[in-house]
This record gives sequence, C-alpha cells and structure tokens, in this order.
Amino acid sequence: MILRSVASGGADEDPSAGEELYKQVQVPEQPTPPSVLRAIEMMLERYFEPITLSALASEVFVSPFHFSRIFAKATGVTPGRFLTAVRLFEAKRLLLTTSLTVSDIVCSVGYSSVGTFTSRFARSVGMTPTEYRDPEVGELLVAHSTYYQRMPTLSSLRDAGRTCASLQGGNERVTVRLGLPSTAAPANVLVGLFADSLPQSGPVAFGGLAGAGSTLLTINGVPEGTWTVLAVADHGVGPQVPDGPAFTIGSAPVSVTPFEPSVVALRMRPPALTDPPIAVTLASRRTPGNQQVAAARRTHLRAVA
Repeated sequence: MILRSVASGGADEDPSAGEELYKQVQVPEQPTPPSVLRAIEMMLERYFEPITLSALASEVFVSPFHFSRIFAKATGVTPGRFLTAVRLFEAKRLLLTTSLTVSDIVCSVGYSSVGTFTSRFARSVGMTPTEYRDPEVGELLVAHSTYYQRMPTLSSLRDAGRTCASLQGGNERVTVRLGLPSTAAPANVLVGLFADSLPQSGPVAFGGLAGAGSTLLTINGVPEGTWTVLAVADHGVGPQVPDGPAFTIGSAPVSVTPFEPSVVALRMRPPALTDPPIAVTLASRRTPGNQQVAAARRTHLRAVA
C-alpha cells in the first residue's frame, strides 16, 4: 500500500490530565491461558518447521476447535495468522539485516516455494522481497515484538513527511487520546492508521510527537473508512523513571466519516507475548507514477513534529 498522507499535531496535557487520559482508556486485563502462551512459544521456536493447527492443539492437550477459540480470544487473531506474522517478521528481519539470498530466507522461515513466498510477500507488504532491501525501507522501519522494538528517528520521520505522497488523499482527521503509563518517561510517539488489524504494509496516514506524555494527537489527511490505529512509543531510558517501560504500544479501531469527529483512545502498554509481531515501513514502493505525484504534492505535506 502506498502512503497516502502525512500530518500531525498535538498539545501536551498537564500531568493530572495525562493520568486521567490513561485511566479513561484502562481496561481490565484477563489472564492468558497457559496453553496459548505455550503455543506461541512453540511458534517462535519452530516457525521454520511445518506447523499445523492440529499439531499445536495436540502439544497443549486441547481440541483444535477449543484451541483456536481461546487463542483468538487471547491474541485477537487465529493461530494461522499469528504464525504467518511470525514468519513474515523474521523474513523482513533477514532481508534487512543479512545478505542471505531470497531462496535461503524462504527456507529459513518455513516456506518451501520461492514463488509462493514472493507472491504472498508482495501481496501483503506491497513490495517484492528484493525491493524490501532498499536502505530507505530499513531506515523507516517500525517494528515491535516481545524481543525486538524499533521506530524511525525523528529526522527520518520529518524527511518522510516531506517526500511521501500517494495517488489518493484523504480529507478527514482523527484525534488520538494517548494514555501513557504513569511509570513511563516521555516518549517519541508514532501513530499510524492501517487497513488491517495486523498490518504488513504502510499506513494510510500517520503522525508523531517528540518527548510526549499522555496527550492528544491529531492526524490530518485521513481517508474515509474503518481503520486500525496503531501507536508505538520509544521511552528510552530516563533517570526520572528508571523502572518504567522502554517501549509501549497501543491499538484500537476507528471509523472515519465526514459527518462526525473521529476520536479514539489508546492505552499504551509494554508489548506482550500475545501480541503478534509487526514490522512495517513508512517507505513507499518507488514507481515513476508515485514519484511524480510525490514531487507535485511535496509542498502540501506537513512534517512530523
């Protein structure tokens, strides 16, 4: 998917208001069944092997039907989609950090056919595996899992705001109420709107803030539709809250129409084992057509704050 628009804005709240934002979007946490946690550990350990739903259910001593139901309830996706996310996450990591051939990577992440993998990768990501090795893809990578987190530098985001455009734009705006944990240091925050609840390609619009606490962030240029709002926050390591999380995430659906304001509240939290790993890039696929559009619209885009 080509990046549609880039804009951001926000106003920091005072500390008491920030705490109130966090409380407003706080939801009770349900314990994750041990069988689900064990199944996820197996996927992470053996994603390169042929793994079936029946085999996973058998390993954790439940029926396939019951296992699929409790897994989806705990993670928000089916076991098959979770495993695919793990494999694509690893494939992207290998493409960006190693010189392995695409054929070697295909075998390393559990696929048996280069053609099948390439077709699925291009359909999901919007680029071929070879195109994904462009340096800009890694520079503008947003990734999170329980063992790896990454987001672009603010200078890279500003550059993206000036150069990324699309063939279709949006005219709506979304206000995001970000609630960060009271134990977390101020963070560099990136918020994107995605067409899929488990995105593999870039957002339709995004915005960002530097050194933010609980606050409001307005994203302009959003197309009409139903989107998944995904936020990542890099808190770093600060002396003020040494025991706070270094990285937090949050997500929620939002419907965008021209008839009423679109507001969504996100409660940020550290990544959990039950979160499917996500790696998306803000870099768009380079074609002659969208490069010409980018040049024409460049002056109309606002840089990330």
